[in-house]
Amino acid sequence: MKRHLLISIAGILALGASVQAQDLFQSDSQSGNVYEYTPSGVQSVFASGLNNPQGLAFNSAGDLFVPDSSSGNIYEFTPGGVRSTFATGLNSPLGLAFNSAGNLFEADNGSGNTYEFTPAGVRTTFASGLSSPVALAIDNVGNLFVGELRSNIIKITPGGVQSTFASGAFDNAGLAFNSAGDLFEADNGSGNIYEFTPGGVQSIYASGFTGHAQGLTFDSVGNLFVSTWFDPSGGSIYKVTPGGSKSTFATGLDYPEFMAFQPVPEPSVWTMLGMSVLTLLGLRRKSVWGICAAA
Repeated sequence: MKRHLLISIAGILALGASVQAQDLFQSDSQSGNVYEYTPSGVQSVFASGLNNPQGLAFNSAGDLFVPDSSSGNIYEFTPGGVRSTFATGLNSPLGLAFNSAGNLFEADNGSGNTYEFTPAGVRTTFASGLSSPVALAIDNVGNLFVGELRSNIIKITPGGVQSTFASGAFDNAGLAFNSAGDLFEADNGSGNIYEFTPGGVQSIYASGFTGHAQGLTFDSVGNLFVSTWFDPSGGSIYKVTPGGSKSTFATGLDYPEFMAFQPVPEPSVWTMLGMSVLTLLGLRRKSVWGICAAA
């Protein structure tokens, strides 16, 4: 019985590890593909036939949203890869971000607007008068941060009040928040990744991205992934640990743009796994005595 108990526990722990692992998704503007990578870096084509795909964002259900910049559409893909059109008539859509209510925000580069979409696809103008908005990120209290092309990072409250969060002609490409609430910016011109505290204090988090730093995203354990163009070996994706150690995750790519990780499991999944392990370990008094008697 002890042997069966150990096998059952090992099986649950293996299942938990497989559920926790996140695949990385990356848009490629030249090939028109969206690529999927396993945690070990194995690449496959998730979607093809797009026309300049850019920013990527997942909703809470695990559907992937892709702005197709040249066609002016936003497409929605189910986890199984089934495509539908979520929105049309946009002017060079680039960055995407979801808020906690499930509304989608889109950086409309050509119009200078940021649009908000309900889950049903109803569109309103959330902000206007921006200078070629490129990248979006939302903090944990719902403030929207907009990276303007070769300009500023703009902060917009949930009520629509705009202010300049950072200035200095940043060549904004990607924005992302870590779990501590610090904002990270991929600066395409300098090849640096800048980190900003919630108060706006700036520092260089990582540098030396000679192939033009582009997209940014964090995995569930705090590793930062950076996509670049024009490396000596082509486009690449780099992984930067919380301690600052940099390694190459993928290389030989065409034009990697934006990236996103699929959502992590809901807490209820881990709760059920934990309860199962506790039950199998026999931490309840009757179970402990039953296992000892059988042994």
